[in-house]
Amino acid sequence: MNEVKGKRHTRARMTSAERREQLIDIARSLFAERGFEGTAIEEIASRAEVSKPIVYEHFGGKEGLYAVVVDREVLQLLSMMRSSLTAGNPRDLLEQAAFALLDYIEESADGFRILVRDSPIGSESGSFVSIIGDVASRVEYILGAEFRARGFDAQYAPMYAQMLVGMVGTTGQWWLDERNPSKAEVASHLVNLAWNGLSGLEQHPTLKTRPVP
Repeated sequence: MNEVKGKRHTRARMTSAERREQLIDIARSLFAERGFEGTAIEEIASRAEVSKPIVYEHFGGKEGLYAVVVDREVLQLLSMMRSSLTAGNPRDLLEQAAFALLDYIEESADGFRILVRDSPIGSESGSFVSIIGDVASRVEYILGAEFRARGFDAQYAPMYAQMLVGMVGTTGQWWLDERNPSKAEVASHLVNLAWNGLSGLEQHPTLKTRPVP
C-alpha cells in the first residue's frame, strides 16, 4: 500500500510539461518498434502509469501524438542538413548532405525508423517521401547553379535533386540495420556514384571533407 501511495505521489508531482515529454518519449520508442498501427494508446498510458484520458488530454489521440513525434524528428533531420551544408564546392556539399543523413541515422535510429514507416491514413506529415522532397527542394538550387555553369538545362535540376537525395535516403534505410561498412565508407561510395556516375566510378573512392578509415 505504501509503495502504491509513493507512486501516486510521484505522478502527482510531475508537471504537465514533464508528463507531455514522458508520453512523447514512450510513444517514440513504441512507434519505432511497432509502427503507428501496432502501437496502442493503452500501452502508452500503461508505460507512463497514467490513464488513457491523460494521453487524450495532451494530444487528442494517437494521431496527434504521432504527429508531434514525427514533427520533432523532421525538424532535427532538417536542422542537421542545414547546418551541414556549409561548403561552396558542389561535391563537398554532396558529401556533407550524405554525412548529415547518416549522422542522423546513427544518432537517432528510432527516429529514422519512424520516418521511413508509412504514415497513418490522412496524415499530411510523416511520409518519408515528403521529407525527402523537402530536403531535395532545399538543395536543388545547388544543382541548378552547377547545371547552368556546365551549360545544362537547369529546369531538370529539381528532378536530379530528387534522384540524389532519394538515393541517399534509400541507402540510409539499408545502412540503418546493416551498419557495415562504416559510415565514412558508405558516404564515399554514395558520392562516388552520385558525382562520377557508373561510367566514371573510382576504384577506390575517397572523401574530400572527411577521411575514410
